[in-house]
Amino acid sequence: MGKTRFIFNPNSGHNARSPALLEKTRAFIRDQVPQAELVLTAHPRHATELARRAVDDGCELVVAVGGDGTLNEVAAALVGTGAALGLVPCGSGNGLGRHLGIPGPGKGAFRTLLDGRVRTIDTGTANGIPFFNVMGLGFDAEISHRFNLLTRRGLPAYVKTTCAALFGYRPETYHIRNGTAALTTPAFIVTVANSDQYGNDCFIAPGARVDDGRLDLTVIKRATVLNTLPLVVRLFSKRIDGSPSVARLQGAHFTIERAAPGLIHTDGETHETGALVDIVVRPRSLRIMVPAQVPPAA
Repeated sequence: MGKTRFIFNPNSGHNARSPALLEKTRAFIRDQVPQAELVLTAHPRHATELARRAVDDGCELVVAVGGDGTLNEVAAALVGTGAALGLVPCGSGNGLGRHLGIPGPGKGAFRTLLDGRVRTIDTGTANGIPFFNVMGLGFDAEISHRFNLLTRRGLPAYVKTTCAALFGYRPETYHIRNGTAALTTPAFIVTVANSDQYGNDCFIAPGARVDDGRLDLTVIKRATVLNTLPLVVRLFSKRIDGSPSVARLQGAHFTIERAAPGLIHTDGETHETGALVDIVVRPRSLRIMVPAQVPPAA
């Protein structure tokens, strides 16, 4: 392991609930990589600043200890550089980590930093905003916004938030193009995915790969009292493609147009953007440490 810096988010859900993880991180550094440094984030987007500084200082490995937001912030500074991203996933969903087979703290995440291998994966941008797992519009973005306001997160809180908002949400109409096909449809959710899942093994884009130079778009056209439970079952069993309420497209470049500006989310963080959302893949632009035994096709 070359020059390494750990970036720890003390406000990430798991880290805030389990302060012992900070001491575990310090103990790992002390025992295994004493030359590494540990820095803590203090405010939003601070992890990006710290990661840029780490790259400028010649770090070969920059480790994000936190949730999907921390991963996004750290990875944003590493795209296109020679530095690799290490991940100790501590968030509510950990979609990219699950897709790549990266275990959580206490299950081998720290060991992966020592004996894993570096894999180069695609990344994406939405109106210039980077994402590494999924971005989305519609109900997807609305739930991310509400979820981010909660003081306690996790899967039960996510389910409760989703159920509370579900049947009061009105779908918008979207005009979607990927260079070879066009789709105009009312949609409950529009998601563009790099990996195959949101997180928690909820598979929004079954079969998606993080190194094929393409992104996978999934449209859920409607969610009703009758079809919501079947859709949920399909999401968790990798069978979302079989639903008549779902459409799928692949491409390296999407444009999505809606009637007015509004919310999008990138890896769960929400942003106000214009009516036109321009989404582009950046092929094999991020180096990330993964377990040695995970097959490249994952």
